[in-house]
Amino acid sequence: MNYTQPHWNSSAIMTIDTQNDFTLDGAPAQIAGTSAVLPNMARLLEVCRAQKLPVIHVIRLYKEDGSNVDLCRREAVERGARIAAPSTKGAELVREIRPAAYTALDADLLLKGDFQLVGSQEWVMYKPRWGAFYQTRLETFLRERGIDTLVFIGCNFPNCPRTSIYEASERDFRIVMIPDAMSQVYEKGLQEMSNIGVHISSSEEAISAIQAGGQR
Repeated sequence: MNYTQPHWNSSAIMTIDTQNDFTLDGAPAQIAGTSAVLPNMARLLEVCRAQKLPVIHVIRLYKEDGSNVDLCRREAVERGARIAAPSTKGAELVREIRPAAYTALDADLLLKGDFQLVGSQEWVMYKPRWGAFYQTRLETFLRERGIDTLVFIGCNFPNCPRTSIYEASERDFRIVMIPDAMSQVYEKGLQEMSNIGVHISSSEEAISAIQAGGQR
């Protein structure tokens, strides 16, 4: 039995930190290479929506007083840096990956740990640190919906996607990583992901597999 092979028809797509302040060229915390992978992200999400697969957008929100910010960035925020501040344009998902029914993020709801519905099978959730499972209700949310495979795309592989992938592996989820729909990917990292059973797939390969897998 192959315990790591993706189950595409019981999968969810996880976008990580693909927000204006991290993604747009010239943004205050721009991650190089993120804007370049947006077309691949958008194509993959379009197919997932057509197949009625769940999509979960994982985001950061940094309160302007720095109280919920990682220690490595807290001083900068306390000194006035505004990065993904609640209820600002910079915290919103980039336009390219938004569903048609998207509305502005409800920062109060998200900071409480709730999931904000932004499409028929699409949610936004807030994570307080690098990993999407740390001090969140994500695992329960996924288990309740029969999701056993997570497909990761988004922003800055070395930090939040990588940490979230390890956390998912610790919880025995089947995992897919799409390097051409994720920024800051490097070869050694791909080898390390493969070593823990992560399925590495191009966006086109994932699209073909999702379409072949059928609707949920």
